[in-house]
Amino acid sequence: MMAPQQVRSAAVVINAASRRGAAASQLAVDAMKKSGVPVRSVHPVTSGAGLFEALRQVISEGHDLVVVGGGDGTVTSAAGLLAGTDVILGVLPLGTANDLARTLEIPSGLSEACAVIADGKVVDIDLGRANGEPFLNVASVGLSVGVTEALSPRLKRHIGPLAYGIATVRAYARHRPFRARLEFPDGDHEPMELDHVLQVAVGNGKHYGGGNMVAPMAGIDDHTLDIYAILAASLKEHVKIARLLKDGSFIDHDRVHHLATRRVRLVTEPPMSVNLDGEIAAVTPTEFSVQRNAVHVMVPQSSNSASLDGPMRG
Repeated sequence: MMAPQQVRSAAVVINAASRRGAAASQLAVDAMKKSGVPVRSVHPVTSGAGLFEALRQVISEGHDLVVVGGGDGTVTSAAGLLAGTDVILGVLPLGTANDLARTLEIPSGLSEACAVIADGKVVDIDLGRANGEPFLNVASVGLSVGVTEALSPRLKRHIGPLAYGIATVRAYARHRPFRARLEFPDGDHEPMELDHVLQVAVGNGKHYGGGNMVAPMAGIDDHTLDIYAILAASLKEHVKIARLLKDGSFIDHDRVHHLATRRVRLVTEPPMSVNLDGEIAAVTPTEFSVQRNAVHVMVPQSSNSASLDGPMRG
């Protein structure tokens, strides 16, 4: 794996439809060029189709570094395409939640994030898969899907991260509990049957939902998935759980089940949509797995979020 200073050619793909993307493209390119990043190709995009087309183009062009600007969904799309290659991923956090950047300790300011691209270090991170579809932070079923559906682009654009709180209240009022079965193909846990479930989440990274924590010990290079299931309870108990989401200590609540594994199959009754890093991209039953050391990504020199372990494993 080459050092950042050895990068010969970089491409920039920015989701201009993300919260800060429209104003960021030229500023980011100018800042990186000024810092010595060899930017050879720039692609502002405004749609999912355009994003995939641009990403496939820059990968085929043979760049050493692909810098992606946008929210978590945009970065996840890029990671899914770059997984298993030697191409380095650079991240400009231009969305609402920016949970991957939070996990990797990438600063939220545009100029500071551009400086990381120029002067950072390369680490390996894991990539989650849900029926083959990629996710970096968290895949979830239940309340979070309702939250995503309630998060209109207008709401996110006008009030930023506060939109998650408003969307959660709206989704909670409409939510109906469901049944879930967790199966473990590797035999590391016994199957679990759960009734009256509020949400099941499968975490690959550490943060999600605008700064909530999957679990205190979760990490994006620990080669495991953190699973939690929140059971239905009184509003009072759910408020207590919600207050513990930021530091992950909610996993100790008696209405929460938590475990770690490398592979899990989730079956729900009825079949339900699956939220992958803010995008509805699968339906249960769903098998989740972790692709170890899948993506090379640039992080600050001071970041302790991940390390460079070498070639992708398993």
